[in-house]
Amino acid sequence: MKIKILGTGCSKCQAMEKNVKDAVKDLDIEAEIDHVREIQKIMEYPILTTPGLVIDEKLVCSGKVPTKAEVTTFITTALVNE
Repeated sequence: MKIKILGTGCSKCQAMEKNVKDAVKDLDIEAEIDHVREIQKIMEYPILTTPGLVIDEKLVCSGKVPTKAEVTTFITTALVNE
C-alpha cells in the first residue's frame, strides 16, 4: 500500500502525517508513506485545498485533517477494495 500526504508542510499536513502513521501502526500493515510537498506534484491530483490524503493513487480526503479513526477507515476500505 502506498499512502501520500499532499501538502507543503504546514501544521495541518504534519497532523495528518501523524494520524496516518499512527493508523498504519495500529493496523500493523506494511505501507509506504510519502509526504509530497512540491506544488507541481500536488497539482497532479484533483485537489483544491491541502492537506490531501492519497491511498494507492486515489484521493480519499482533502481540505481537512482526518482523525486517526477516519484514516483507519480509509485504509481498511482500500484494503478491502484491492
